[in-house]
Amino acid sequence: MLNAWLHLIALIVYLGAIGGLWLLLLPSLSVIEKHENRANFLARGLKFYNPLQVGALGILLFTGAFQLTELKAIYREAFVKQLGYDLGMKLLFAFLLVIFSVYQSMGIGHRFVRRHEGGEPVTSQELESVVRRLRSSNWCILFFALITFWFGLRLRS
Repeated sequence: MLNAWLHLIALIVYLGAIGGLWLLLLPSLSVIEKHENRANFLARGLKFYNPLQVGALGILLFTGAFQLTELKAIYREAFVKQLGYDLGMKLLFAFLLVIFSVYQSMGIGHRFVRRHEGGEPVTSQELESVVRRLRSSNWCILFFALITFWFGLRLRS
């Protein structure tokens, strides 16, 4: 029971982090006029967002795996017959979700924060490139998160 609640809370935090990046952090950049202030604001936002996103996703994966173990014990021999396709598809999309989430968080966000905190100058074109990659990866993450969520609901019914 605690595992199911922790899974649900991690899902809410993960989706909230993705939504927060998309609806709060990235649109707020367009309001800031000075380039240096925009870079500082994005670096501070990503410094909070990156560990939140990856941490919530990690908890989500582990609690999901624990629930899967419980389902295997309940279904026994009929596990693959009853849940095989839906589970396989959910795991496929969950894998893609993890790949894109880690790419966004570590490949784009963490590299930008490390570069900014290291004192390297960031041109406005480079900043726009980072924002564009964050936006496009966020759309992929939302897509894969919704599909994974849908297959998760199918496993429950």
